[in-house]
Amino acid sequence: MTMPLAQQDTTAGLACDILACAPEKFVLVGLSMGGIVAMEVLRQAPERVLGMALMDTNPLAEMEEFKQRRGPQIIAAQTGKLDRVMQDEMIPNYLADPEGNTDILELCRDMATGLGADVFINQSKALRDRIDQTETLKKYKGPALILCGREDKLCPVSRHQMMHSLISDSALEIIENAGHMPTLEKPDETTAILLRWLEDL
Repeated sequence: MTMPLAQQDTTAGLACDILACAPEKFVLVGLSMGGIVAMEVLRQAPERVLGMALMDTNPLAEMEEFKQRRGPQIIAAQTGKLDRVMQDEMIPNYLADPEGNTDILELCRDMATGLGADVFINQSKALRDRIDQTETLKKYKGPALILCGREDKLCPVSRHQMMHSLISDSALEIIENAGHMPTLEKPDETTAILLRWLEDL
């Protein structure tokens, strides 16, 4: 099952939506914002989570310097400039080698503009106002996979090492020559790691 992260402007609301339609027990896999929402799902209903894969994500509340950027980006999206925000401020941080992966950059741009300004604004507000989830991860006793691209500029390896240290039953995998989007940059390797982990649950 895949879950859209579009109709709410808080991580708590997004997590509630997921819990309302997910099976009674399930394994969570979340990339980037998906990982942030996955941690909120875990906080709300730990008894339902059988396992969790957190990829290129961040358990901390948003830093003030990043919060300050959200307002102008939201205003730009509201005034028809979402494409510019994505092209100039967001997408350049996604890949290990942006110049060598123009097809992936274009795909990211198409996905953002296809979802539209309202979704961008909701997601920006949810990310801006999210809570720290380190205690949630400390309390979690189930299996976890922590995965990231070595060149992730947005959620660096150190964040994933921290998550790995917080979860007692966790494995840490770092994918070389990938940034924030290993699912697009190194899809075969990322999928193979996920499948091996799922098979071992």
